[in-house]
Amino acid sequence: MLKIGFLLPPAFQIMGLAASSAFELANTTARERLYDIGFFSALGGPVVNSFGVSVETLPLARRRLDTLIVCGLVAPSPTDTQTLERLRSASRIARRTASVCTGTFLLGEAGLIDGRHVTTHWLFARALQQQFPAAKVDADRIFINDGPIWTSAGMSTGIDLALGLIEADYGAELSASVAKRLVVYHRRAGGQSQHSVLLDLGAKSDRIQHVLEYARNNLESGLSVPELAGVAHLSPRQFSRAFMTETGQSPAKAVEQLRLEAARLMIEQSRHTIEEIAAKTGFIDTERMRRAFLRVFGQPPQTLRRIARMS
Repeated sequence: MLKIGFLLPPAFQIMGLAASSAFELANTTARERLYDIGFFSALGGPVVNSFGVSVETLPLARRRLDTLIVCGLVAPSPTDTQTLERLRSASRIARRTASVCTGTFLLGEAGLIDGRHVTTHWLFARALQQQFPAAKVDADRIFINDGPIWTSAGMSTGIDLALGLIEADYGAELSASVAKRLVVYHRRAGGQSQHSVLLDLGAKSDRIQHVLEYARNNLESGLSVPELAGVAHLSPRQFSRAFMTETGQSPAKAVEQLRLEAARLMIEQSRHTIEEIAAKTGFIDTERMRRAFLRVFGQPPQTLRRIARMS
């Protein structure tokens, strides 16, 4: 039986505990006690969360846990010394240490994410990178597994992370069954975007918004800068400058993101072959698409399709 411990810092956000339901249902689905779940704090006793509800906890000191999951706060703030000391000690003993949402900041304060690929809620990703420059922050991932460190994005993605942990422990079939009982999409792949590309780009003018809509509807086209500049009725130089000013990205980078988003959705929701999807979304060939998927999502197209079909 694997022992899962949730570390609850003062004023933790209660949604972080939703992940515990995944482990509970893994026990129910398997009809055996695969996981033992406990709530911990630095010294034990009641811990009041951000909503004012008190949760009874056990002291974390000298606890042998298989997996320690650190709950996040509504917004990151400095953590008390005792909690950080207990976190460091427990992580040295645990097989895995994970965080939900802004819990990644606690891992950072404890010195656990230097050199690691990590994520957190997109709203605080830049602050995380600035505060912990030795970490490799990916602001657009649902969750990331880098060795013994697992991190997730917003509070609800703690469920995706828990399903990922269950899959790593007992296989994809059990993870898919738990997801079905939770009435959630079978664990969103770790690389899935936290929000849509068009929302992320946030074009302010109708001119650039129209270009983005054109690009999304014409992915099979080359979508070169001159072509997109023609849609915007600007010279290529003027267009590139305006596009970068409004979106913070080059046209080529934005087009790749649109292609990746469309390709991922087709892979997960259609019966088109990988070759057909590469052609329909404007990639030169399947190898080019595979490399883009690995770079951005951390998984090849075939893996995302397999996960989707299991759901």
